[in-house]
Amino acid sequence: MPKPVVDAEKCIGCGTCVQVCPMGVFELIDEKAVPVNVDQCVGCRACEAQCPVQAIVVEEE
Repeated sequence: MPKPVVDAEKCIGCGTCVQVCPMGVFELIDEKAVPVNVDQCVGCRACEAQCPVQAIVVEEE
């Protein structure tokens, strides 16, 4: 099961992951990306590929 992990130190709060995720996994909370619907992640890695600061890694469990 894929699990997106955000490095909050790297995240700049641009919202790209929110926009590109087809499953609505991410929300911006306190100007940082937070995977709030992790169980909806299908492992497409769009968030990982589009993050301009490489703050997201999709781990496989």
